[in-house]
Amino acid sequence: MLIVGISFVIMLSSLTGLVSDYLFTQRTRQDSLSVEKLATTLAPLFASASSDAVDEELASYAGEMGGRLVVVDQSGRVQYDSFSQLYGMKLELPEVIAVLVNGDSTAYGIHTLNAEDAANTADQADYHVSYCVAKMTGDDGTIGALVFISPVEELVASLNAVEKQMTTAFAVVAAAALLVALIFSRVLTKPILVLTGTLQKMGRGDLSVRVPVKGSGELREMAVSYNTMAEQLESLDKSRNQFVANASHELKTPLATMKILLESLIYQPDMPQELRTEFMQDMDHEIDRLSGIVTDLLTLTRMDAHRMELHLEDTDISQLTEENIRLLQPMSEKRKQTLQGNIAPGIMASVDVSKMSQVFYNLIDNAVKYTPDGGNISVSLVREGKQAVWRVRDNGVGIPEEDLPHVFERFYRVDKARSRETGGTGLGLSIVKQITALHGGEVTVESTLGHGSVFTVTLPMKEETHS
Repeated sequence: MLIVGISFVIMLSSLTGLVSDYLFTQRTRQDSLSVEKLATTLAPLFASASSDAVDEELASYAGEMGGRLVVVDQSGRVQYDSFSQLYGMKLELPEVIAVLVNGDSTAYGIHTLNAEDAANTADQADYHVSYCVAKMTGDDGTIGALVFISPVEELVASLNAVEKQMTTAFAVVAAAALLVALIFSRVLTKPILVLTGTLQKMGRGDLSVRVPVKGSGELREMAVSYNTMAEQLESLDKSRNQFVANASHELKTPLATMKILLESLIYQPDMPQELRTEFMQDMDHEIDRLSGIVTDLLTLTRMDAHRMELHLEDTDISQLTEENIRLLQPMSEKRKQTLQGNIAPGIMASVDVSKMSQVFYNLIDNAVKYTPDGGNISVSLVREGKQAVWRVRDNGVGIPEEDLPHVFERFYRVDKARSRETGGTGLGLSIVKQITALHGGEVTVESTLGHGSVFTVTLPMKEETHS
């Protein structure tokens, strides 16, 4: 509005000035030519003191020119007046002085008169008049001047009308601009207002609110981006709440068990030594379990905060896999399971040895734990293009199809009772996924209930160099 207003005021002033200058120039030229010509005609008559002839000429030309004609002598006193009113009056007008004193041949000016001046020099109804003065010369030089007094009320009124019309137009345009601006601002800011309201609700803790996706362009992209962000925040909030609940439950379980065992020892001082030893062993087991949960939680926390450093080095992961198979061989033999490897030799990758060993160990360990006695477990490692593909396959109990998308979630258990029996914390697979992702790899699972599972780890191989 400010820019439009300033621009229109400048246009109004400029256009009014142009119109005014044009009209006044035309009027000045027309009056000056007529008065100068008439002054030449009247000069001999005025010089010869032909009063009747001068009065006749003044009356005739004044009617034709539509104004008042006055003849003044060299001192500026009125000698002839077509209105027969100003005889003997001295006209001290700037235009008269410019001609009689300064020697100009013609002079023109427009004046705004008060009531007294209007009554003396013009029609009483005319408060805007023009004075056109032309020199009258004789044989001895300047003998006087002819003054033409004409009303310019119509000219001034026309200019005022133009200015009024333009001011009215400005007001209309300004009102229309304001209305259009309000409409457009409403249309453009409505989605932003909706988004602001949604953000306020989100700030109050309601992460389920969404913005309706409408329109096109940047506003639509903003709504889509916001909804995506809101979905991620809501999912993160749910995951956090679930994580806190699960972590609390997992930490509470061994503490509750140890409390029961400890109270039994305290309130049964005569407990047989064999039972006391068994209770102490159970408490030691629960402490180990609690320590494992805390360690895993700290590991995941460091990963989430991107504070876990990888000490990458070129590693023969074929050899690393075989070492982990040997470590778990005694456990599988104890359960009469067959644990065998089909490892392609010499597969190199840039990995953190201790952390990648944790991945391999954890997956093979799970296969041993969840495969029945006498089952079969196989570990394979092959090259596929520029990737190393590591797999562990078992013929154990398998995982239900509906649980497959969740097996890498923290504390997620397909069978909670069985997991506790095997000593799991519910965090191992989540750690496996995080470590694999940090190495630029991926871990997936395929399983059929009752027929076993296959966990696959894909890692980028080290590029071979040729000399």
